[in-house]
Amino acid sequence: MRDKHGRVIDYLRISLTDRCNLRCIYCMPAEGVGQMSHDDILRIEEIERLVAVAARMGITRIRLTGGEPLVRKGVASLVRNLVDTPGIESVAMTTNGVLLPRFADELTAAGLSRVNISLDTLDVDQFRQVTRNGDLKDALKGIEVALRVGFKPVKINAVTVRSLNQDFLAYAKLSIDRPLHVRFIEYMPVGESSGIDGSGWGKEDVISSEEVLGIINEQARSEGRGALVPVDSTKPEGWGPARYFTFEGAQGTVGFISPLSRHFCAECNRLRLTADGKLRACLFSDEEFDVREALRSGSDEAIHDILEQVLWAKPDEHHDKVGTERGMSQIGG
Repeated sequence: MRDKHGRVIDYLRISLTDRCNLRCIYCMPAEGVGQMSHDDILRIEEIERLVAVAARMGITRIRLTGGEPLVRKGVASLVRNLVDTPGIESVAMTTNGVLLPRFADELTAAGLSRVNISLDTLDVDQFRQVTRNGDLKDALKGIEVALRVGFKPVKINAVTVRSLNQDFLAYAKLSIDRPLHVRFIEYMPVGESSGIDGSGWGKEDVISSEEVLGIINEQARSEGRGALVPVDSTKPEGWGPARYFTFEGAQGTVGFISPLSRHFCAECNRLRLTADGKLRACLFSDEEFDVREALRSGSDEAIHDILEQVLWAKPDEHHDKVGTERGMSQIGG
């Protein structure tokens, strides 16, 4: 399945819910977002039906997101049915990790193969500040459980925000003794442009991947450790645009995702489905295509036609657009 720019589109990110058990400051306001009604949210069987149609068109990879996907009832059953869908090769999940100890065994049995765990600070007090109500030990326990049950790879996603003054080297060193793949993601202009104290984005808080890499290497050398070196053949299996590096002898890797400083639009292979049944061709675009009505009252052909519309609406790049009408928790992380 190719878009009008010749890119192969084989990856669908599905937001299961706009709800979350945390309130991360770059993702949503303290009071949360206005929650969608029960009828607005796609039912599990509707998601399964859309994936079946998309798989016949060429989608092979599914990632489940939120909000926090593990607060959605029936997620393990959904994983099992998606894994069994003809044409789907892999199902993954992005989670904050807090609920993984409760669900990891069930998800593994259902066929979930890989997880990305969002973790933006390793400082206990700052974690409480960033998430507004979270406990760092819960997230760290989620990482340990993910390794124990054998998810592969286990990736740690950290959004880099200048005013948070994160300890980037401490993050990078998580990759040394365990097969963890740490990725630093540039702070993206999604949501209102209101800065880190709200749910939006402020340009002053963007720190480029190259600057983060330089900080890590400078600090690593100062403590007698070699700098990060690029890797190709040993990088973790993945579907995204990260550039990977490693410390000598490390079990894992350190990746950088640079949607602003080195945008990867030319290689973009994904579509997005919001929890309320809107298909989006680009994270940074406000253009949405309603597939919910077709799922509830239309034929598979109608669903196919909407997917084709989204495919052909996919822009060549985001053109440095700043701000979106919906925040990250509503679009799907």
